[in-house]
Amino acid sequence: MGTDELAMITDLVSSGDVLSAGNLRDQFEARFAKHVGSRYALSVTSGTVALELAIEMLDLQPGDEVIATPQTFQATLQPLLSHNIHVRFCDVDPTTLNLDPTQLRSLVTDRTKAILLVHYGGYPAEMDRIMAIARPRNITVIEDAAHALGTSYHNKRPGALADIACFSFHSTKNITTLGEGGMITLDRDDWAERIDRRRNNEADGLYVPDATEPPFLLPWMKFSADIYRWTCVGVRKPGTNATMSEAAAAVGLAQMDKLDTLVARRRWIASRLDEAITRFPGTRTQQVPPDIEHSYHLYTFFIDQGRDDLVRHLHSRGVEVQLRYFPQHLTPEWRWRGHTTGECPVAEQLWFNSHMNLPCHPGLSDAQVDHLITSVEAALRDLHSTRQRAS
Repeated sequence: MGTDELAMITDLVSSGDVLSAGNLRDQFEARFAKHVGSRYALSVTSGTVALELAIEMLDLQPGDEVIATPQTFQATLQPLLSHNIHVRFCDVDPTTLNLDPTQLRSLVTDRTKAILLVHYGGYPAEMDRIMAIARPRNITVIEDAAHALGTSYHNKRPGALADIACFSFHSTKNITTLGEGGMITLDRDDWAERIDRRRNNEADGLYVPDATEPPFLLPWMKFSADIYRWTCVGVRKPGTNATMSEAAAAVGLAQMDKLDTLVARRRWIASRLDEAITRFPGTRTQQVPPDIEHSYHLYTFFIDQGRDDLVRHLHSRGVEVQLRYFPQHLTPEWRWRGHTTGECPVAEQLWFNSHMNLPCHPGLSDAQVDHLITSVEAALRDLHSTRQRAS
């Protein structure tokens, strides 16, 4: 965040323009849709709201099944708790931590309604294999692309790789819209219309034409004509106010101008970490193939032994380590729904024993990056020496 964002906000608040549902929101959505490669981009107030609205498009019924990744933040899956359905957790690939297509195939049944995946840390899921499983069976695929802005997959971008996708602009994400915000991208006209209604405080209903003649309406009251133009014959969900403010959209436009620079900084930090970590035995980094561009929302590597000692060592040197994320099928709410240990053994083994995340974001100064590298090298050197003495 800098002078560009401040200038956009200053121009807005001194312009006399509306501060909600105005031209800047339209510009941000159009810019985002073009970047992703989708027909529609609908902004909302958070990535969580985006996921809630996307999942509602499934029109889930009792007995339906959704296959989901356990390796994600709780917001990805919480909307599913509102539905009387069965969630099947699919184990993850041991390097990317994305949903494993091989495991996915064995979980599909004739009741599978959707697949809910995450591009973990900005490393894209194997979408070609996943869509090859989903398409012939008419299974909807939802991308949680909260980590993946700036990522590419075979020259395409997350957000346009499946049926519907959700982005987050939380202050920790690859760009932000003043701390909170979200976007839904999709191509389907009917879903775009339903989501647009819901975010604008209109019911997601089933309507038929009504020939009732409306009363006299002034031009600025013309929206009221819809009250007389349609008859509702059923309501799926009530409307809500999920309108992104003009100030948030203004900052989003400024941040989009910086996206390539911000992601390049993440990749530079990741490359320095890779170089340092791979010098030590017993470590494994994420190797990215040439047709993939990783945006490094999260930097991830794996260590064979001593993960907890490594975390403690880094903490003592002032390096913040957050292990993202605790396997969701083992959280209290999903255990309450019948899930248990052993369901996703790869995700469990990695998180509890060897999975590591390190700071990797454009807010780090060069001096902080140097301190990070020095600290990681010192910690790994100590661990290696301890192992050698023990052997």
